[in-house]
Amino acid sequence: MMTPYKPYDLNLRGRLVTIDRPWVMGIVNITPDSFYSGSRVTDEQTLITRVRQMLVEGADVLDIGACSTRPGSEQVSPQSEMERLQWALDIIRREAPDAIISVDTYRAGVARQCVEQWGVDIINDISGGTIDEAMFATVAELKVPYVLMHMRGTPDTMASMTDYNDVTADVLEWMARRIDELRQLGVADVIADPGFGFAKTMEQNYELLERLEVFHALDAPLLVGVSRKRMIYTPLECTADEALNGTTAINTIALERGAHILRVHDVRAAVEAVKIVNLLRQGTNTKTTR
Repeated sequence: MMTPYKPYDLNLRGRLVTIDRPWVMGIVNITPDSFYSGSRVTDEQTLITRVRQMLVEGADVLDIGACSTRPGSEQVSPQSEMERLQWALDIIRREAPDAIISVDTYRAGVARQCVEQWGVDIINDISGGTIDEAMFATVAELKVPYVLMHMRGTPDTMASMTDYNDVTADVLEWMARRIDELRQLGVADVIADPGFGFAKTMEQNYELLERLEVFHALDAPLLVGVSRKRMIYTPLECTADEALNGTTAINTIALERGAHILRVHDVRAAVEAVKIVNLLRQGTNTKTTR
């Protein structure tokens, strides 16, 4: 049985938009060490080409990251992160001034500068406000949508922090508490991300996927980010470069379970998955109304 799709509104810098069908968020990594080499951007022409291609292929959001969060990654300084973002955002705002832009950062100061200086629309925080305690108050003041992702520890330590009583129940309870904190601070638009691959074993990732529907109890748009991750390429005995088919399979399952946003490296494949699942959902709705 396909999960019914519930639309949500987001306030993007005073403009009300509706996620009335699943969105695709294209990943743009301004880093030299992201786990998937095909996503790395280090020069202006490559960045322009990547952004134009994603938008032509149907990306609804561009998610810009300047600090790798792969397991065991070494974190760059706030200054280096901001310098990379400044370089990229200047180019993207020039080339695609109307694009919806998200910045992938767990630092409140970086988030503030990106919103105030470049009009970034969404802040995507892998730590769910646990690394920088000022993040919640900052996004409340900035009045931007906030992606709350579940993670334990830091990218350097999270692999050793996978002890749960019940991974789905524990993650859901944690996210419910954090969303309540955000709403009490006045953050109206929270997007929930269970954090596939962050402080979870492969088995726990698949348990979260199997029970993904329970996260709709949070009453928030649901973001799923599994693109080319270890949970795909390890069981398939391939590399991240070869993990597109597996990514599309999991994205399709997530869409059937009501995901609102797919965060991906490969926009065209995700857009096609959304179209196919939407056709299936329309057919199901037609049958139930006869």
